[in-house]
Amino acid sequence: MSEQTTSAAPEARLIDGRPPLSSEALMARLEELGIAVTSLNHPPVFTVEESKALRGQLPGGHTKNLFLRNKKGAMWLVTCLEDRAVDLKALAQKLSAGRFSFGSAERLMQYLGVLPGSVTPLSVINDHGQAVQMVLDEGLLSYDVLNVHPLVNDCTCAMAPKDLLRFLDATDHPPIFLDMEALQL
Repeated sequence: MSEQTTSAAPEARLIDGRPPLSSEALMARLEELGIAVTSLNHPPVFTVEESKALRGQLPGGHTKNLFLRNKKGAMWLVTCLEDRAVDLKALAQKLSAGRFSFGSAERLMQYLGVLPGSVTPLSVINDHGQAVQMVLDEGLLSYDVLNVHPLVNDCTCAMAPKDLLRFLDATDHPPIFLDMEALQL
């Protein structure tokens, strides 16, 4: 695996000094929680468009993830359906966040333990201090299966939405649910 597809470079550390969890350790944790996943390995993808081109007819809901912050340093991980056009101004207003900007790659590694292109709702497992607020698109709940990265961008995992919610609860990241379709331009 190249450095870009691993969850972190060997010297990378979270804000609390710990190394980020590996994809393998994440999968073991999901198993401990009784969460069934089906994995598909593929070449690394960095955008929704690349993902669409590689996955073929992989069933279920596919996600787009935005790591956002405001001027005060508060952070949000927004997971929505991949085709949602997200109006950051409307989203920030809905969350009473002020003005949003995208979190830097350094901040992404420090708090979620992943590189750009590997952002996933599962990365909150690395946010031990609960500094990142999870936001989920209500539209994700209408699918039988959701497809997310397991901390790396060369694999996609399919899981039931109820299992994603159970995982978020187990990591102390209860989500804010938003109707992201209503926030589109």
